[in-house]
Amino acid sequence: MIEKFLKYLEYEKRYSKHTVISYHSDLDQFSHFISLHYPDQSLVDVDYRILRSWILSLVDDKIKNTSINRKIASLRSFYKFLLKREQISENPTWKLRVLKKSKKLPQFVNEDDMIILLDQTIYSDGFTGLRDKLIMEMLYGTGIRLAELMSLQEKDINFHNQTIKVVGKRNKERIIPFSNNLENAIRKYQKEKPSKSNYLLTTDTGEQLYPMFVYRVVKKYLSLVNVDKRSPHVLRHTYATHLLNKGAELNAVKDLLGHTSLAATQVYTHNSIEKLKSVYKKAHPKA
Repeated sequence: MIEKFLKYLEYEKRYSKHTVISYHSDLDQFSHFISLHYPDQSLVDVDYRILRSWILSLVDDKIKNTSINRKIASLRSFYKFLLKREQISENPTWKLRVLKKSKKLPQFVNEDDMIILLDQTIYSDGFTGLRDKLIMEMLYGTGIRLAELMSLQEKDINFHNQTIKVVGKRNKERIIPFSNNLENAIRKYQKEKPSKSNYLLTTDTGEQLYPMFVYRVVKKYLSLVNVDKRSPHVLRHTYATHLLNKGAELNAVKDLLGHTSLAATQVYTHNSIEKLKSVYKKAHPKA
């Protein structure tokens, strides 16, 4: 049933392969928990009591609330699927409640530090240095997600319009403009690219990029500036924050990021408000 569920997500719901992998991992973990603590039960037989005991075990293991909530979402989706397929008569997840998430502002790199990273940092010579710099330029210059970056192909680059075509979550396409600086970085990189891979960015051996590879590159360079978190998503946060700080319309940023709702984009306005508060405190005589 797990296998059928995953195929349903991939081919009918058109979830991204990364989301499907996450759901698969969550259900495997839960299945292992059942076999360990409730060997007489199966996935189809579980009740709310068993579901709750797994959630509590995750809390005891200090798993982040955001991760636990994703696992709850995986369970809800799976048992909803079983109910539709008449494999169960009652959905055991209906009483499950998500855990409260601590509200943290997205971390971002300030503008001066981004100038240092992209214009003053020395990258290695040849293909490797040009590729690493393009990874940084692309993540900051377009705000694309890690998965979108890895799947970006040569044919997705339109130099005439200075846009890239991105296939985002649930296979939704969007068009993102890019700057002259990013165009120059792409063209320089393409001249040195040794492989004929259809993927724009590749490893040194010409293979498609993989998550840990990109993480290592980004972490290497973000360690040069003052930011606690050093992941590709920080550059996406930076892209959105800098656009809003420069007066970009919230709806436009929503479309550029590929968000389905404005609520997901509004989190970046908090960073802009914090900047305004800082300016106010420094400038106003009574602040």
